Order: sequence, then structure tokens, then C-alpha cells
Amino acid sequence: MSEVAVQTSELWSSLRQRTQARIGLGRAGSALPTRHRLELQAAHAAARDAVHSPFEPDVIAAGLAGTPTVRVRSSAPDRLTYLQRPDLGRRLDPTDRAHLPMGEWDAVFVVADGLSSRAVHEHAAAVVRETAARLEDWHLAPVVLAEQARVALGDDVAQAMGAAMVVVLVGERPGMSAADSLGAYLTYRPTPGVTTDADRNCLSNIRPPLGLSYTGAAEKLAGLMTRARQLGLTGVNLKDETDALPG
Repeated sequence: MSEVAVQTSELWSSLRQRTQARIGLGRAGSALPTRHRLELQAAHAAARDAVHSPFEPDVIAAGLAGTPTVRVRSSAPDRLTYLQRPDLGRRLDPTDRAHLPMGEWDAVFVVADGLSSRAVHEHAAAVVRETAARLEDWHLAPVVLAEQARVALGDDVAQAMGAAMVVVLVGERPGMSAADSLGAYLTYRPTPGVTTDADRNCLSNIRPPLGLSYTGAAEKLAGLMTRARQLGLTGVNLKDETDALPG
């Protein structure tokens, strides 16, 4: 092996230790080396499992011990329909909608399975607890545990409960290097069918220790929620200032 090839191999090896991205994998003929090919197949299997694993609301409720919860479903009757009909995952089941407690809530947290139940099982309860601890003067609604749900289901939940703001914690679409990534979507005064993604703020890749920590996510989320209440908006006009330099 030439000196240049050795140096290149060492460079990629060093870089791979700093990222989960598949970089500098090399090749065996026209294909990936066997080890990297097997790792890719394993990651693909983990991603499929994350998408199809059933949502277990009892796991979330146990992690939120002492916090009231309400369980709902979307209008998608099963997982296959949920994957084929995204629109149904954005709407509450009418029966469940009627049972949500109405009130003058400052905010409601919705824990939604999304495309990775694993992500919400592992991370959602901790994010809710740490964020709520930073919102002591807020009137928070019971946490809604939503099955077969997409982000926009939170709009329907907020309207049904009379909440001024909704935070949807949802399992993000698994990638080839992460099957347990949690996203947090914040929306002020949402209107079902009218509110767009431009009206939301998003924190992505909440998955310690490789992604955003629970404390980091809670600080950013509580900061955004406080600013949203002050300004009366969320979305592209609301900026995360938690890491801004003084002055």
C-alpha cells in the first residue's frame, strides 16, 4: 500500500470516530467492504423496526409518574393506513376528541409515536419533565399520548382543549445512523388545516449522548415557549436566542 493510501485511510478512520455518518467506507471491487455492508443492513433493519414497533403509552405514563395524561388516537385505524394516508394521522379520532379536557391552558404537550416509537419511549418523558420544571408559572394541560399521530395532530389537540400553545414530541423518521431521534415542534395558536410548517419551531435530533441532551432541549424549548407567549407567534419569525452572545 502506498504512503498516500495509508495517509488517506488514517484520515477517514479519524473522521469516522467523530461522526455516525457513513464516510470513507472504501470498496471491495465495485461494492462496499463486507463489514460496512453488514452494518448498513443492520441499520436498515433497525430503521424498519423503529417505524413498525407498536406505541406503548404505558411506558410514557410511567416516565411521567405524577403527571396527568390523556390517551388519544388519530383517524388512522392501523399502522399500514397511517403510513399510506398521512392526512389521517393529522386528525384526531372524533370519539377521542370529544373526551379531551377543555380549559384555559397555556400549553399542552403531545407525545406522538410518529415514525419511531422507540424515540418517544426512550426520550419523551424526560424532555416533558425537564421542560415543565422550567415553566413553573404556566397552566399546563394533561400530557396527551397520541397513537398513529403526525405533527399536525397537535393542532387538533390544542383546539379541542383550548390550549394557547402546543408542543408535539414525535419520533422522527429513522435514518441509516439513527433510529431513536426525537423531534419537538412548537406552535402558537394553531388552526387545523390552516397552520403550516412555517408557523412552527422545531428542535431535532434529541437523543443523548449522540444528539441534543434533555437539558439542552428543555432549555431551548422553554426559552422558545416564553418568547412565543410574549410575542404571540411561533415559526420563522421566532428565533432561538438561548445561545446568543451577550449584546
